[in-house]
Amino acid sequence: MKCLILSSNTGEGHNSCAKAIKEYFDAQGDPCTIKDALAFISESASAVISQGHTKLYRHMPGLWKAGYAFSERHEALFQERSGIYRFLSLGSERMYRYIRDCGYDTVICPHMFSALMLTDVLRRHPMDLRTAFVATDHTCSPSVKDSCLQTYFIPTPDLTEEFLCQNITQEKIIPCGIPVRQMFYKIAEKTEAKTQFGIPPNTPHLLMMCGSMGCGPISKIALRLAHWMPEDWHLTIVCGTNKGLYRQLSRQYGQQKNFHIQGFVRDMSTLMDSADLYLTKPGGISVTEASLKNLPMVFIDAVAGCETSNRLHYLNAGGARTADTPKDLAKVCLDLLASQEKRTEMSAALARLPKENAPQVIHEIMKA
Repeated sequence: MKCLILSSNTGEGHNSCAKAIKEYFDAQGDPCTIKDALAFISESASAVISQGHTKLYRHMPGLWKAGYAFSERHEALFQERSGIYRFLSLGSERMYRYIRDCGYDTVICPHMFSALMLTDVLRRHPMDLRTAFVATDHTCSPSVKDSCLQTYFIPTPDLTEEFLCQNITQEKIIPCGIPVRQMFYKIAEKTEAKTQFGIPPNTPHLLMMCGSMGCGPISKIALRLAHWMPEDWHLTIVCGTNKGLYRQLSRQYGQQKNFHIQGFVRDMSTLMDSADLYLTKPGGISVTEASLKNLPMVFIDAVAGCETSNRLHYLNAGGARTADTPKDLAKVCLDLLASQEKRTEMSAALARLPKENAPQVIHEIMKA
């Protein structure tokens, strides 16, 4: 099997999913390559879309939310002959030649744009390919039903009905969870993990991260925690790729011994193992990583859209809490950190959820 993964630089979640699949495929001895699908249109088009997506997420989440809601209400937005479809199809011929010339026999799409582009390629140039779409959120995102691939990997069985349509029949759907890196399927001993990150072993530890782009009201929540949190409790804030936020928080809290400001963290798995509570936006990858570790969560509703379904999934399961304002989010976190009993109940709720190794399932199905 020679596999191509067509991701998209619209948020790091899809790329993280692609890397998780590649990691497992490579370990099994099956060559695997990740490509940005939008780059087949042009490198500049991919860069513009990526930068625009980042700006919306960080600075205009309300506009992002409105745009997503609009796309949900207008099903024809991504259909064949629509403006968006025609734009995406500009890369079809380049994508076809790349797949043909490199000899790929398997193509996996962890983004709806790449699934649409591959669908158009196959309409123009039928090929003997194994193809699949991988959902990275607990919902069927707009345009997914306009794609037509062989297999659709979805997070849970209860989403099957939502994905069913003319192009996606029952036999195409395989519930397997959301793919994350193999490190997250293992849990380190908590006191050792805390020691590794400079956290006293028996100290309550709150981990805060709002996506790889560091969006949402992180600074506002941090301000309240700085005033209210006991000095012997610890807070780690991961800013991801948001260098401005990292500089700002470092200036404000760099001298505060129980505050730990991080930029991009490579070993997020062990950092999660060191935490007693995780304050985050409900991105599909982040919540899956935490759920695998039975780490209780508090959700920041930073951008809504497809993340609304992730939020509801874990709230309904009992593994997460939320609030509407930075002030109330800080209060919820402090209340949970003060109550081992409440956190234990939330951890138990997460432990009852399915824990399939999604990259392994995807490999087994695509290899068969």
